[in-house]
Amino acid sequence: MALADPASCAKGSEDSSPFPDIIELNVGGQVYITRLPTLLSVPGSRLWQMFTQQNARSLARDSKGRFFVDRDGFLFRYILDYMRDQQLVLPEHFPERGRLQREAEYFMLPELVKLLVPKLSEQNSLGDDPCQSDPEEPSPGADTARSLGSAAAATALPSAGTEGRRAGFITIGYRGSYTLGRDSQTDAKFRRVARIMVCGKTSLAKEVFGDTLNESRDPDRPPERYTSRYYLKFTFLEQAFDKLADAGFHMVACNSTGTCAFAHEQTDDRIWTSYTEYVFYRE
Repeated sequence: MALADPASCAKGSEDSSPFPDIIELNVGGQVYITRLPTLLSVPGSRLWQMFTQQNARSLARDSKGRFFVDRDGFLFRYILDYMRDQQLVLPEHFPERGRLQREAEYFMLPELVKLLVPKLSEQNSLGDDPCQSDPEEPSPGADTARSLGSAAAATALPSAGTEGRRAGFITIGYRGSYTLGRDSQTDAKFRRVARIMVCGKTSLAKEVFGDTLNESRDPDRPPERYTSRYYLKFTFLEQAFDKLADAGFHMVACNSTGTCAFAHEQTDDRIWTSYTEYVFYRE
């Protein structure tokens, strides 16, 4: 009795895979189309486990039948690029290296994590340089010189809390609407703010709003470039104002426009739609 060739058995199992050769993925709302061998290119990874160890029916799908993965859809492009050729290529100004490392850990790609960790350590070490302590053996009179330098710096700067902060503008905008009945203004039905938009220099916006800033509409924006496509992940204007105040910004201008339309032809109810902007500045 002849023994079966292992290579032919592996080929037969691959041909009998329940997954098609072309895979459509919905990752956090972003759609990706790739080949099955790409997803299996790193044995032991999470995607490899999904499409070899699990049943096709057990995987989550969206309304159009795509396989759904509840992760960051923007950062997944770099995960998929790495799985194609096992190389890491990032834009020159890439502010999401820490989050990409977290995604690499989730998708169980240890080699990609190693590629990201050294650059994180380098950035941290550079950032710690200004905080290094003074030399252990100061020269005579160094304390006096240091005291005079501190006094001069205190005179030149408004306060210690604003040291290193750059001046600039940030504009906050939002659209709102409400329905007003014909009887009185007490019948007004307000709708919550759907989205708070941010306009300004990328570096300032990220400094003020941090992780609450959604950059999916304008990714890879260099720090010194301006954008008007960012928006916030929360919808409370007071929260946005608090963050700006904590960062030393104050409001210098605001404006609003509005339009009116009838809600129904049979009634006098009117829908008011407005767009409002608040301009903040930090000296």
